[in-house]
Amino acid sequence: MESVVQSSVLAAPVEAVWQRITTFEGVNDELGPWLRMTMPRGTEGLTLDNVALGEPVGRSWLLLLGFIPVDYDDLVLVELEPGRRFLERSSLLTMTTWQHERTLEVEGAGTRITDRLTFLPRRPLRFIPGAGRVSAWVVRSIFRHRHRRLNHRFGRAPGQVPASPP
Repeated sequence: MESVVQSSVLAAPVEAVWQRITTFEGVNDELGPWLRMTMPRGTEGLTLDNVALGEPVGRSWLLLLGFIPVDYDDLVLVELEPGRRFLERSSLLTMTTWQHERTLEVEGAGTRITDRLTFLPRRPLRFIPGAGRVSAWVVRSIFRHRHRRLNHRFGRAPGQVPASPP
């Protein structure tokens, strides 16, 4: 298993950050312009706040530049603390196991957002020397980008350095 942690402090209240990050529009804003995630069929208007825990939501495709399929995510939300935390455990085309935990905490007048990712590349990839390091680099790069986008949208809390590991 590989793991990556990315954390930032945003200059916005927890409620505003939660409202944005729990929608597909918010996720795609974080991923853009390089990646876009499709909504599973029949989930228009879906947010994390109205997902059935432990039940598959459906398949979302990750599209490079918005149109080239590069991976998919069979989304399953397993834990939810509205306004504070979610835990997704899914499988991807490239990963047997994908776990994404995102937490929001009040920090001063802002919000600390932390992403914890744990993943296991699929068997063919696991046997390629260095594949785990490459996978971790790709995931880390994507989440650094997501945090830069969050910092751009909400502003960085005063005195905070750009998106970096905790």
